[in-house]
Order: sequence, then C-alpha cells, then structure tokens
Amino acid sequence: MEAEITLLVDGARRSLTVDTRTTLLDALRERLGATAPKKGCDHGQCGSCTVLLNGRRAITCLALAVAHDGAEVTTAEGLADGETLHPVQQAFLDQDGLQCGYCTPGQICSAVGMLDEARAGWPSAVTSDVAGAAVELDDEEISERMSGNLCRCGAYMGIVAAVRQAAGGESP
Repeated sequence: MEAEITLLVDGARRSLTVDTRTTLLDALRERLGATAPKKGCDHGQCGSCTVLLNGRRAITCLALAVAHDGAEVTTAEGLADGETLHPVQQAFLDQDGLQCGYCTPGQICSAVGMLDEARAGWPSAVTSDVAGAAVELDDEEISERMSGNLCRCGAYMGIVAAVRQAAGGESP
C-alpha cells in the first residue's frame, strides 16, 4: 500500500508517494536525496540518523514516514544560515568534534535538540537538581544527554567540548 505525504525538509516543501512501510530515514535519503542523516545500525541504537522533527531531536530509522506527514524535518544540512554555520556546527569544527564524520550530522542535530531541552529545564538522569529551572551543562550532563549518539572513532572529548562551547560554556 502506498500513501502520498508532504514533508518540509530543510525549509523546502517536498511531496512524495511512499510505501506505508518506508522509514522516515529511507524517505529522506533514498527518495529526497537528503544525505546528512546516516543509516548506521538501522535499529535505533546509534543515533547517526538523528534529525530535528518539528523542532525536537528524533531518530528516523524507526519512524515511519507516513506517521510524519506534514512534519518539519531539519537535517544538519538545514541548520546553517546560507554560508554562516549554526553555532553547534561551528563548535564541532572549532573543537575537533569529529574524526571520520559519519556520525557527525546526527551528533550535531542531537546537540541542537539537547541544548533546547536543557534551556527548557528538562532534567536528565544525572541532573542534580531536578526541580531547578536551569540545568548546568557540565561534562557529565552533556555526556549523559548525548549518550544516544555513538561515535565509533571515539571523538567524545571533542564532541563534549563542542557542545559546551555551543552552550556558551568555556572550552579547554
């Protein structure tokens, strides 16, 4: 069975017909040519397919495209403002938050979503004051919040430093 869906991908309205079993990741990559989200594990465990879905971070390999008809999808490619990189993208470059780069688009989208969650006061499993309005993004807090995004190269020190820089914290 097929269905017609429309997605707003990186600011462009895109309509397509998909099999109802098509994942959002496959629709983005194979049908719409969005190469930023990567197929890593295809089981929702690595985070390389992370995008911002209606402003919130989401893994796309487990999401059915038909369930997100009309959704706004922002990939790492859609974060920049023309030639000006998003602060998280710039921080990843400044802090050497990547090695091979395969997981980087998912890491960047996850970091953008995570920073929004922290600004909204959402606690994590390591947040010391869950009733507090502000979340202090120390290395432990950043690592916990980014734990759903794996890096086979082990660039975690640079990733944490990049997120800290983007959050406005000091960088080593």
